[in-house]
Amino acid sequence: MRLLLTNHLRNALDSLRSNRLRTGLTVLGVTIGIASIIVVLSLGAGATRLITNQLVQAGGAIAVVRTGSAAHDTQINNLTATIAGSQATSSLTEQDVDSLGSIKNVSAVAPLMLIGGTVSSDHATPDNAIIVATTPALTDVASLPIDQGQFIDSVTNQDTAVVGQQLAIDLFGTDQAIGRNFHTHGVTFTVIGILDALDSPVNYNNVDFDHAAIISLESGKAFNQGVASIQQIDIRAKNDHDLAAVVKQADKILATNHKNEKDYTVLSGNDLARPANELFYTVAATLAIVAAISLLVGGIGIMNIMLVGVSERTREIGIRKSLGASNAHITWQFLIESLVMSLAGGFFGYILGYLVAFAIARTFLTFDPAFTWLIAGCSFGVSLLVGLVFGLYPALRAARKDPIEALRQYH
Repeated sequence: MRLLLTNHLRNALDSLRSNRLRTGLTVLGVTIGIASIIVVLSLGAGATRLITNQLVQAGGAIAVVRTGSAAHDTQINNLTATIAGSQATSSLTEQDVDSLGSIKNVSAVAPLMLIGGTVSSDHATPDNAIIVATTPALTDVASLPIDQGQFIDSVTNQDTAVVGQQLAIDLFGTDQAIGRNFHTHGVTFTVIGILDALDSPVNYNNVDFDHAAIISLESGKAFNQGVASIQQIDIRAKNDHDLAAVVKQADKILATNHKNEKDYTVLSGNDLARPANELFYTVAATLAIVAAISLLVGGIGIMNIMLVGVSERTREIGIRKSLGASNAHITWQFLIESLVMSLAGGFFGYILGYLVAFAIARTFLTFDPAFTWLIAGCSFGVSLLVGLVFGLYPALRAARKDPIEALRQYH
C-alpha cells in the first residue's frame, strides 16, 4: 500500500511539473484564500492576548466589579460604552468602594467614573478624549506609569488632572504640558502629570489611557450633581493566592450593600478578559468567513484544472485500466494531485498570511499577530478539506471512464 501511494505521489508530481504555469496559478488561488484567513485569525489571536498579558504582568491579583448583571455584561456594551465615555446609569456607589477597601488581603481599590463631554484647550478640541474620574489608588491597582509630574492625590487642588501622553500632544501640540490648562464642562483644569505612553487602547479597564484625562472623583461628582456614577471598581489583592477569597468576600459584601439585587458583576482571571476576547473572536470569525470566499474561488480553480487534466489524459487512463489499474487506483491518482496542489497552497498561504499580518501590525496596530497551533492546524485542515472536496469529483469522473472508450482517444 505504501509503495502504491508513493507511486501515486510520484506520478502526481510529474504531472503537475509538466504544466508548471497552470499548476502555479491554481496553487496561487488557494494560497491567497489561506493567507486571508491566516491574517484575520493571527491578528485576532494577537489582540486577545493583550488583556491576558496585562493580567499576568499584574501578578494575576486583579479583580473588577462592573455595573450590570453577568447576563448583560456583554463585550460590545462594555467596550462601546467605555470608548464613547457615556455616563450610563450605574448601580455602584462610593459605599461599595469603601466596603471593598475593608476586605482582608486587599491592597488597593479604585473606582472609575466615566464622564461624557469634550476636552478642549486654547489650541484644539480632540474628538477621542476620554474623561475618567477616580482616586489616587488607581496607580496602585492599574500600575499606570507617570512620565512627568505626579498623579492626583489627596492634597492636590480639586481642579487638577493627569493626561495621557497622546492627549497632551493633541491638546497642546507637545507632551511637555505640565502647568497648562484645558477646559471641560465649563471648568478649567491644570495638568499636573503626564502618563507614559502605553500604546494599548485595549485593556481590562476598557479605557485608552493614552487619550484619557484623569481627574479626581470629587471633580467628577461635581459634573453629576454631586453623585458618583461609578461604572467600574478595580480591586488589587495582596497576591494572586488571595484573589479567590477576595472575590468571594467582595461578592458577599456587594450582595449585602445591594440588598441581594444582582445588578453588578465581579470578574477576575479569564472571566475578566472574556468580554473583550469574545468581541475579537466574533469580529475575526466574521472576517474569516468573508476571507473564505476567496478560498472557495481557489477550490473551484482546482476542480476546473483537474477536469481539464482528466480530459487531456483520457487515453492514459485507458492504458492504466487495461494494465490492471482499478477504479480506486485511478481515483487516488487524481485525488493526490488535487491534495498536493491544495496543501502546497496552504503552506505558502500560511507563510504569506503571517508576513502580511506582521506588516499590518507594525504599520497600523500596537500588537503583533499570535502564533498558535490552532491557527497552523486550521491552515492544514482547511487546505486538506479543499483538496478533498474539489478534487473528489474529477477523480471519480476519471475512475468511471470506460477503458475501451478511453483507448480510442488520441489526445
